[in-house]
Amino acid sequence: MRSKSSPDFDAIKQTNVYGMEYWSARDLMPLLGYGKKWQNFEGVIKKAMIACEESGNIVANHFTGVSKMVSIGSGAQRPQNDYHLSRFACYLIAMNGDPRKAEIAAAQVYFAVSTRSHEIQQLFKEQQERLAMRLKVSDSYKALAEAAAVSGVQSEFFGIFIDAGYMGLHRHTVEELKAIKGVPEREDYLDNITREELSAIDFKNVQTEQKLLRDQVSDQEAAARTHYFVGDQVRKAIQAIHAPLPEDLPSAPSIRHMVEERRRATKKRRLKAAQQQEQSSLFDAPDETTQE
Repeated sequence: MRSKSSPDFDAIKQTNVYGMEYWSARDLMPLLGYGKKWQNFEGVIKKAMIACEESGNIVANHFTGVSKMVSIGSGAQRPQNDYHLSRFACYLIAMNGDPRKAEIAAAQVYFAVSTRSHEIQQLFKEQQERLAMRLKVSDSYKALAEAAAVSGVQSEFFGIFIDAGYMGLHRHTVEELKAIKGVPEREDYLDNITREELSAIDFKNVQTEQKLLRDQVSDQEAAARTHYFVGDQVRKAIQAIHAPLPEDLPSAPSIRHMVEERRRATKKRRLKAAQQQEQSSLFDAPDETTQE
């Protein structure tokens, strides 16, 4: 809990049009004991920017230079430099500030604790988004398998059909990708990749499913070629926007247990709903013994 004498850093926190929080360096300056000495405080900001870069972070993601017009009397105005700072930027500024200032010590504690808490919240959010996309890919693969069956793909050919899509999008089979990214042999490749890669695979699946049905493909060789073609087109779209290619994206910590938990919970909910529906139908059924 913040003491009465501690600076209220939350009171000056702002939110941009994208819903992202930030602090104005001009607002932060007096709370860190620098009064109106912008030149001195800007020197601390520059040190923090160097620390940001040396820690492997992108400076522009945390320190955004801005300028606004301020009144200087008699209706005249002049530009005033400022920075919009992320929580991490504020932490780095506090760590590079004058340690003799009590305000700096308070800021170091506040931003160290809150930055870590924020990181944990972000990690949880990203993990949940990745899980949702992973389950979405499972659904799109099921729909794709149904469309492939309609298109004449036999069960013994299905593995070749699936690899055709990976070859088009990744230029590698799934087994090759597992070796490249160090995914354990017994693990599902989809449980060990990023949300970005899962999204590309999901898009490829949906578009392949629809093309198979739309073109009325009725030969398994043609179905495999279609899967490769769509994967290749998605790959070209990724290249066109200069995004990392799927095979170059890093692996991610396995979410296998989360996927299994969610599937068990979904199965349990469906079973319970079916039982409730069955009980309801029994109660609603007419009693034949009371009918004439």
